[in-house]
Amino acid sequence: MKQLLLVFIGGGLGSSLRYWISTYLNSYKSGIPYGTFAANIIGSLIIGMVLGLSLKNNYVSNNTILFIATGFCGGFTTFSAFAYENHLFLKSGDFMSFAIYTILSFIIGFAAVFFGIWVVKFL
Repeated sequence: MKQLLLVFIGGGLGSSLRYWISTYLNSYKSGIPYGTFAANIIGSLIIGMVLGLSLKNNYVSNNTILFIATGFCGGFTTFSAFAYENHLFLKSGDFMSFAIYTILSFIIGFAAVFFGIWVVKFL
């Protein structure tokens, strides 16, 4: 029960922060979802660092991993918003924005996870 509560609280905090970031960073004039992009990249970096710390020396408890990685990062990052925003690009015929947003999200997202793990090695 404690683990479920940790995921619930972490997810609520992550979702709230993502909403705040999207409110201030998503550009409705240009249609570019900077907020979603930023949340997904920052969340990827955080999960890389948390899991890197866990792998490095078992410094991170299972409860902390549940709270931060599963809860907070799960609520903070968003595949559904990413998919919907790509749908809007395709629907409007903006294939270039679709391609750039998709490719950069995957490449930079994966790089952020690996960078987070790499950074932890030197802490």
